[in-house]
Amino acid sequence: MAALERKKQMRDNYHESLESVVTDLVRMSEAVQVAVREATKALLEADLATAEQVISDDAGIDELHDELEARCFQLLARQAPVAGELRTVVAAMRMVADLARMGDLAAHVAKIARLRFPDHAVPDGLVPNFTLMARVAEEMVQTAGRSLRERNAHDAGKLADNDEEMDELRKSQFRLLLGQDWSYGVEAAVDVALLGRYYERIADHAVLMASRVIYVITGLLPEGENWPVA
Repeated sequence: MAALERKKQMRDNYHESLESVVTDLVRMSEAVQVAVREATKALLEADLATAEQVISDDAGIDELHDELEARCFQLLARQAPVAGELRTVVAAMRMVADLARMGDLAAHVAKIARLRFPDHAVPDGLVPNFTLMARVAEEMVQTAGRSLRERNAHDAGKLADNDEEMDELRKSQFRLLLGQDWSYGVEAAVDVALLGRYYERIADHAVLMASRVIYVITGLLPEGENWPVA
């Protein structure tokens, strides 16, 4: 009986440790959401102080990545996880990498804002486009984190459609960049191309994270042309 009690206690502790990883993944997603929002503020308002803060705060996101990854390895090593537990641990390791990359991309946006200060990196004609693009990216990060916290496969499934909106915004950028009436010069064109790619990749990683949330909940990866294979 004592052996059974010890085994049960070990399983309970394991579940608590696993749940704490998920809780901290959600916390990490919230930090990334803030990074995207503040990087956009720095970009569109030419706010140097905010840009510096985003760049500095990225170190904290990276530290959380390292900590969570190590905890996932410990969970794999401590006991043989059963199917649902194994799915969660493996998916968590991938989600933490997605979130760290999103944080890096937000920092890249802030670095361009810092590089062009006191000027604005985004030409006036593209401010509405980037405003929408940033809003979509931030909302996608928020939805990915919320769907994980609530174990909501339905909300996670919406992100593939949201990514289509991001793709359309990116296409409209290219139409402006390649149009004959582009008057902002080569430097601005390079900045716009890079910045658009950064926001697009944030959205891509949010979709990847959502696919892993669905996998944790259902045991199946979502299928369809809008879902990445990773």
